[in-house]
Amino acid sequence: MIEATVTIPGETRSRVTFSDAAVELVDRLWAQHGPVMFHQSGGCCDGSSPMCFPLGDFLTSDRDILLGVVELDADRPIEFWISREQFEYWSHTHLTIDVVPGRGSGFSLEGPEGVRFLLRSRLMDSARPFE
Repeated sequence: MIEATVTIPGETRSRVTFSDAAVELVDRLWAQHGPVMFHQSGGCCDGSSPMCFPLGDFLTSDRDILLGVVELDADRPIEFWISREQFEYWSHTHLTIDVVPGRGSGFSLEGPEGVRFLLRSRLMDSARPFE
């Protein structure tokens, strides 16, 4: 697993982790499509899943928050964005990006792979933040 760097001013704990399976899949997607990024919206159905896009194909705005950056290695950072509205709902959670069998949205890069990205969440507690 890889923890994302802290990107929200004033915070000291990571809010995003990529599972080993997610890191492996992102590595393959990067090799096929070049640099990638993630966005988590608050939509329904597939819009509730983390979406992987070629870097620059999804335009973020001031209505999005950069929740963390995961470094596959020194030259391959992956930004994880979340809509400001969705962040309000999940502000008390730590998110783990994982991979499960099945098809997700046709817009996310992993669609043809027969798997989809999935968020797993756990409460952040000040004494024991990730347990």
